[in-house]
Amino acid sequence: MSKVLMINGSPNEHGCTYTALMEVAGALAKEGVEHELLQIGKKPVPGCIACFQCVTTGRCALNDRVNDVLEKLDEYDAIVVGSPVYYAGPNGTLCAFLDRLFFCSEPRMAGKLGAAVVSCRRGGASAAFDRLNKYFSICNMHIVGSEYWNQVHGFTPEDVKRDGEGLQTMRVLGQNMAWLLKNMEAGKEKGVPRPVYEERIRTNFI
Repeated sequence: MSKVLMINGSPNEHGCTYTALMEVAGALAKEGVEHELLQIGKKPVPGCIACFQCVTTGRCALNDRVNDVLEKLDEYDAIVVGSPVYYAGPNGTLCAFLDRLFFCSEPRMAGKLGAAVVSCRRGGASAAFDRLNKYFSICNMHIVGSEYWNQVHGFTPEDVKRDGEGLQTMRVLGQNMAWLLKNMEAGKEKGVPRPVYEERIRTNFI
């Protein structure tokens, strides 16, 4: 059975972002796809200190929940990241978490599905959405879309529940992700190999 890690990047455990993510989770469950929810919460999360220890160890030198996710990363076939919009961008705590998670695990992310979900009162959703998608696109992940950008609007969870279009977008996102996961499983059964990538070229302009 496929498994999806859902990261709630809001400090509010059951707020607007959670409401959107649970709509995705409900659609996944209908298709028999399991999910696990990680709540970022209100405690500070330090940013990357550029020590590069993870390059040799595969673990972050700052031993917190980033390493907890890294230990279980191979269990997940897809990652959905949800965030509120702060000044047209994702929550800074979430970005610190994701910077470290993805830097520690770029090769292990390859081939997984990724999707961003953003929640805003009024504006800034598309900019935050773009920022989150860049984590996926740099790691050979496959970005899952919906019938509109993956966003909901509202100041409270009750507001979000009245955003019919936004909630439908979340459900369709869940349906699309489940369908793609099933196709990936079918491909494995038929012996379709994963891509074998060239050795990474990094060009530095000096």
